[in-house]
Order: sequence, then C-alpha cells, then structure tokens
Amino acid sequence: MTNRHRGEVSLNLGAERFALRLSLQALAEIEAALGAGDLQGLGERFAGGRIAARDLVALLGAAIRGGGAKLADEEVASRIGAEDLPRAVAALADLFAMSFGTKASERPPAP
Repeated sequence: MTNRHRGEVSLNLGAERFALRLSLQALAEIEAALGAGDLQGLGERFAGGRIAARDLVALLGAAIRGGGAKLADEEVASRIGAEDLPRAVAALADLFAMSFGTKASERPPAP
C-alpha cells in the first residue's frame, strides 16, 4: 500500500506492486548514476524531456529502493517490458511532480 503523504507512488510490474519514493538515498543514487552534480543538475538534465533507457532503469531502481524494496537495477530492468514503459514513465512523472511540484496545490497535504 502506498502512502502519498510520504511521497509514494505505486507501480505494478508484472504481478508485483511497488512503492516508488524519492528518499534522500534515492536522490543521491540518481545523481551518481546520471552524473548530475546536484538536484539542479538533475532538473536541467530532464528539462529537455528526453530520457534514455539506462536513465529510466536508474530512476526506477532508485525509486523502488526508496520505497523499501531491495531490487538491483538489473532486476528492475528484467521486470520491465515494452508494454510497461508508458506506465513506468507516468509513475515517475507523478513521483517527481508530487515531490518537486512548485505549487502547494501540487503536493499532498501535510499529515
């Protein structure tokens, strides 16, 4: 069960449901994997709207581990088929918008 108040978004991959969360560790993993020096660098990297498959694996892997599952990036990649990509990208977009939305109305209310 995901908890949007904790900043979690759910994603079904196969028969399993995962909570995606941008914990501080997850963000640090993403910065390292994508060669971004900081969070602003990450934003600039994705501002163009283009994403490589290796970026998607790094993002999903870090977000899944941030949500509490213990999956390596290779395991994440092996569970994602082409039919899963639109759903995975939409879940990541929701996760980043919820975590970094600029308007208070884009974030869940404080518990």
